[in-house]
Amino acid sequence: MKMKDLMDLTMAELLVKSRDLRQELFNLQLQKVNAQLEKPHKFKQIRRDIARIETRISQLRKAEAQKAKQS
Repeated sequence: MKMKDLMDLTMAELLVKSRDLRQELFNLQLQKVNAQLEKPHKFKQIRRDIARIETRISQLRKAEAQKAKQS
């Protein structure tokens, strides 16, 4: 997932996507513990996607705070 894709999403959509990715990461960790993990490279990819989403969420919150401060 690219940052460009995240720029068009709303706060609610970002929060849902973040929750889904965290659930997927949890499932991968369970697979790893049970020695059933087929794609270990997914850990890195999902962690980075979560970080991108959290960055975008903080950007939106900061913009909202500045907008409220100016009003």
